[in-house]
Amino acid sequence: MGKIRWYLFAALSLCIGIYPIVYLLVDPSFGLISTKSTGLWEQPFYRLAFFSHILFGGLTLLTGWSQFSDRWRKRHLSLHRLLGKVYLLAMLPSALAGIYLSFYATGGLVAGLGFFLLGIVWLFSSLAAYGSIRNGDVDRHAYWMVFSYAACFAAVTLRLWLPLLTALFELAFVPAYQIVAWLCWVPNLLFAWFYTARRT
Repeated sequence: MGKIRWYLFAALSLCIGIYPIVYLLVDPSFGLISTKSTGLWEQPFYRLAFFSHILFGGLTLLTGWSQFSDRWRKRHLSLHRLLGKVYLLAMLPSALAGIYLSFYATGGLVAGLGFFLLGIVWLFSSLAAYGSIRNGDVDRHAYWMVFSYAACFAAVTLRLWLPLLTALFELAFVPAYQIVAWLCWVPNLLFAWFYTARRT
């Protein structure tokens, strides 16, 4: 990964990873929440799932990006292991909450199915990575973690694609959101596939 691409990757991961804090500082009903019904947002379990998804998801973005530097990882192996544990522990509530929230996605079934499958892929690839390292298979662990973070990085690519679809292509929000529910992660997985294929 070239230096410019690496710094851009790190900056996007850090910025979007920190972004969920905004919801703790201002009225959380802004943005996408404004498209939900008042009754839905007033349900305690929905709010718990929402905050679990964005806050723990932000933590995974903040802890996962540095693991893609081979030099850093080899120099700080104990820290790598610690951050890996934090990543997996944060992934679990975020992915499960995301799967639950997909049933209430703006854009109905099309968007909901996209986010549901994203949650399943993130959960499966992360658990596969964990199972691989538990079995001592470092190469397979690294392989699955690339796919795990590619799914996690959907939080970033969603925020890149959505304004492009709504502004440049002049799509209304709902159809743009239905498209981005798939566009935010499917290309990421394709990139992960090419990335891992080049390293083997």
